[in-house]
Amino acid sequence: MDQTNKIPFLDLVTLHEELEAELVEVFRKALHTAGFIGGSVLTDFEREFAGFCDSRHCVGVSSGTDALRFALTGAGVRPGDTVVTVPNSFIATTEAISQAGAHFDFVDVDERTWNMDPRKLEEYLLDQCFIDRRTGRITSRRTNGPVTAVVPVHLYGQTADMDAILELAEAHRLVVIEDACQAHGAEYFSRKSNRWRKAGTMGVAAAFSFYPGKNLGALGEGGAITTGSDEIAEVGRKLRQHGERKRYHHDVEGYNGRLDAIQAGFLSVKLRYLPAWVEARRAAAGRYQGLLSAFADRMQLPYQPDWARPAWHLYVVAVENRDQLQQNLAEAGIGTGIHYPIPLHLQQAYRHLGFKKGDFPVAENAAERILSLPMFPQLTSEQQERITRSLSAYFESSLEPENLSPASK
Repeated sequence: MDQTNKIPFLDLVTLHEELEAELVEVFRKALHTAGFIGGSVLTDFEREFAGFCDSRHCVGVSSGTDALRFALTGAGVRPGDTVVTVPNSFIATTEAISQAGAHFDFVDVDERTWNMDPRKLEEYLLDQCFIDRRTGRITSRRTNGPVTAVVPVHLYGQTADMDAILELAEAHRLVVIEDACQAHGAEYFSRKSNRWRKAGTMGVAAAFSFYPGKNLGALGEGGAITTGSDEIAEVGRKLRQHGERKRYHHDVEGYNGRLDAIQAGFLSVKLRYLPAWVEARRAAAGRYQGLLSAFADRMQLPYQPDWARPAWHLYVVAVENRDQLQQNLAEAGIGTGIHYPIPLHLQQAYRHLGFKKGDFPVAENAAERILSLPMFPQLTSEQQERITRSLSAYFESSLEPENLSPASK
């Protein structure tokens, strides 16, 4: 296959070539001013991203992992607490919880959206927890720690059903911190407040990642906390800067978790284009939905509820014999990805926790079938038509029929 004729899973080269002059100017300014850490470049980006998200505060940090860890601590999660999340996420979600000193526990996901299922969350709180008579707090039977927080993950750029999650959290005195690391620009229609709300503004705080492949990516590592809480923002600023209240005055032990000024400058440039990029992704997703509808009996297409405006960080389908299809597409010069092939509860890193196969069947089933197709703002209709032709040829040549689960039909 001619390299020039390949369709990449993610095209970061073209995007940055288009912005080369503006990005080089950021670097040149840093060289001429020695503005490498903090300063107005960082605070300008924080103000701009807070405005984009409709949030009161943005605190730039070194990664999405740090953003979630600092947000949990700022929201009052303490060592020994239990935080509930989902098993089909990148390990950074659970790393942040553990590194904040808390235990994590899982609930399964919705079989259509692959986001946290509020019904499963309710079942967990009612059936797998008890009220500690001494503290009056709802407590996990598995961890024997008080359940204090919920972390829904806005997977693939589509928000979880936040109204239902927030209602359960309020009833059980839990804080909600959004893992919005894949959801820059995603929106959720809140039936409760009768308006669209941006990802990152519905919980007490949220974590964003600026890893290069994200919808808004740095040219390196980066992340941010968004919050409407002055207290959480202040904790985040202290923790990222070694616990400092002011220079050499350390209120707590913190971390070296800063967002470099040069990365903040790159992000400010790219943020100006983000609304257009999100719309381009939405247009590409719409084309996929139309082109791939012919394979609805062979392939589960992404489900978009009427309360969701996804940012389409990824376009993920589900199909039997996923690995065979991925290999077939690779031979046709089409890049793909798998997000994620092993659910967190089955990872080697967490074997000691005693989870087993079958504990979260929806997430496990998805992990065996999901495939991420090419998705980036510059993806053309011609490229998508070629992808569709390759899928059609694969299905026509497949000897064994592809059978979707009942839930996916």
